[in-house]
Amino acid sequence: MGVFFRDIIGQKAVIEQLRRSVDDNRLAHALLITGPRGNGKLPIAIALANYLLCPNGQGDACGACPACVKLKKYIHSDLHFVFPVKKKKSGSDNPVSDDYITEWREMLSKSAYFSYDDWLAKLDLENQQPMIYDRESAEILHKLSMQSREGGWKVVIIWLPEKMKEVGSNKLLKIIEEPPKNTLFLLVSEEPDKIIATILSRTQKVVVPRIETSDIEEALQSRMGLSFEDARQIAQKSGGNWEKAEELISLSDEKSLYLDLFMQLMRVAYARNIRDMKAWSEQVAGLGRERQKRLLDYCQSMIRENFIMNFKEPGMNFMSQAEQNFSVRFSPYVNERNIFGIMEELSEVQRHIEQNVNAKMVFFDMSLRMIVWIKNR
Repeated sequence: MGVFFRDIIGQKAVIEQLRRSVDDNRLAHALLITGPRGNGKLPIAIALANYLLCPNGQGDACGACPACVKLKKYIHSDLHFVFPVKKKKSGSDNPVSDDYITEWREMLSKSAYFSYDDWLAKLDLENQQPMIYDRESAEILHKLSMQSREGGWKVVIIWLPEKMKEVGSNKLLKIIEEPPKNTLFLLVSEEPDKIIATILSRTQKVVVPRIETSDIEEALQSRMGLSFEDARQIAQKSGGNWEKAEELISLSDEKSLYLDLFMQLMRVAYARNIRDMKAWSEQVAGLGRERQKRLLDYCQSMIRENFIMNFKEPGMNFMSQAEQNFSVRFSPYVNERNIFGIMEELSEVQRHIEQNVNAKMVFFDMSLRMIVWIKNR
């Protein structure tokens, strides 16, 4: 399914700003679309591209013409996507986005409101760190050197340009500064401060704010079928982050795995079951480094949430129902006497994993230490 302005959750002011720029022929040749996570930056970029590429658009893409049919399937020849990828086991050490365009289209066809973690899970990275490799710049230059297949605009959406290697970024400087006629660059960034300054200086920044609580509430009712009361509660907890709102409804497969591993760790630590600790550490060691790092992030988040749960302020907790079900009994074991020790333990393990220390040893040692922290209540 495609994404048009009418499909965006909230963000009416940003949409109107972009629409007027197009209609008044004042659109900059390179936009940096940034702001907090989960606010719809990528869907907004796609909707803007679709508006430009639809020959019949009046305030929005029509959604019915031959161009829009292609745009809905993300196969329009003048819309190009660039995003972080991994090296394939048998293939180039310098891959490009087109090597993973099938996986990318599968993600977008489900929802353009996906997170970086969702994309990492889709790539199944094992021990790799995804990035935008140097050869991508040559691919972009080649594509833009050709005439528009449809006779109109050419749009390049670069998702997470901060993941682009500096060599590749430098190769794009001239074309971003002086692109061919009717060419638009849309850079969608979570961390713009990590983009090289020479690229930043060639873009016009569009700051997308958090989604209004009322807009998330309405979307939860219309899109997810939630009751008014449930939608209001989740919208208030989401903090203007649609990805968070979806997590609060139901955990993704990856988050479900992390919750299961977190619960296992705390249970075997409480039971002092050395054999199960060893089995747990071997299971986690088999996840690959990137998933291990995301698991540790998740564990730290759950520890914080359980500590906050002791204050009996439901509006301060941001957990799914499955997470709450476990935390009701577990939260008393996280308190002011052990929370800092547990958090430092998890942070230290993260540092070891990033340094490629033997994962089995690191996680088994952590599970042993967790016995002491959990018992220190």
